[in-house]
Amino acid sequence: MNSKERFSSKVLNYGKYRPTYPKELVNYLLREVGISTNAVIAEIGAGTGIFTKLLADKVKKIWAVEPNHNMRSACKDYCKELNNIAVLDGSAEKTGLLNHSVDYIITAQAFHWFDRNKAKLEFQRILQPNGKVILIWNRRAEEEPFIIENADLCKRVCPEFKGFAGGISYKPEAFHDFFRDGLCEYRVFENNRQLGLEAYIGASLSASYAPGENDSNYKEFIDGLQKLFAKYSRNGKILFPNRTHSYVGNI
Repeated sequence: MNSKERFSSKVLNYGKYRPTYPKELVNYLLREVGISTNAVIAEIGAGTGIFTKLLADKVKKIWAVEPNHNMRSACKDYCKELNNIAVLDGSAEKTGLLNHSVDYIITAQAFHWFDRNKAKLEFQRILQPNGKVILIWNRRAEEEPFIIENADLCKRVCPEFKGFAGGISYKPEAFHDFFRDGLCEYRVFENNRQLGLEAYIGASLSASYAPGENDSNYKEFIDGLQKLFAKYSRNGKILFPNRTHSYVGNI
């Protein structure tokens, strides 16, 4: 399955159970990175609009670019009351936006799906001179015992699992070839979650590698999640250790 269609069957769980982003990240983008009420943003791989809506009332315009039809429809519905958001059918490699038309490019939870070299050329085309690119991921705290066991379950049961966030490294050096002169500003923000069983299973099923209801490994995956929840939950909630990683730079 190509990356464009990978999330078609996961939109409901994605929109309902995926984490949002911490206010400290938004404050950092406004106060230190320089995003202002006059800014025009291209959000590439906007998904269901989780980050789009979070930033909408703080900027002039957001072009929410999303290649997947189901995700795009969900984003339109989620952001329908916001008149400064335009949801577009496009990709990181071919956004459909005009030359030098945006001040910032943001990609939240999506960059690892892009063709990096082609996306870089497209980003350079649509950015204003010295415009910045902001890469963002919510990532599990992979050193925690619960997350280690969760990863072991995914490795055992989900053939397409290559690691959380597509197995991409969180270290700034992993983006050396993308940012100008290999330089970016790297920040990490705590974004832990308290999840009940339904939310934990729903969030897990929203992952690209998670099986669907008709897959032969679905029951084994759900059983494994339930066992992990029983082991690590307290008073009906499980602490889902999560951090938000941000990379900001020119290209």
